[in-house]
Amino acid sequence: MNFHTRKWVKPEDLNPNSTLFGGRLLQWIDEEAALYAVIQLENPHVVTKFISEINFISAPRQGDIIEIGILATHFGNTSLTMRCEVRNKLTREPILRIDKIVFVNVSPEGNPTPHGKTEITFVKDRL
Repeated sequence: MNFHTRKWVKPEDLNPNSTLFGGRLLQWIDEEAALYAVIQLENPHVVTKFISEINFISAPRQGDIIEIGILATHFGNTSLTMRCEVRNKLTREPILRIDKIVFVNVSPEGNPTPHGKTEITFVKDRL
């Protein structure tokens, strides 16, 4: 799994326990997964369909640098399934795991649309 996105935990990201607010982390993950889906499916019109059980393993604190990893695990007819791991950049301590995030490829009108993809591709291979 490649970890492309890094976030610095700042005061505005904290909950009353002075740790990273879970909702903020889920926002970051949803955005990263959407970007991954857009790039893989080559379509800016994708929507979040499903996120499985979210396993919070540890709690980042202010000043921590975290990184988000996303990996495609299955290409459906109109969907892309991924898994996600978040870890502390410096210590590599796991923070969160999500086994299944599903995005659906849609038309500009919002209807599910076949994407024709079957495997992970890299931008450098498309150029």
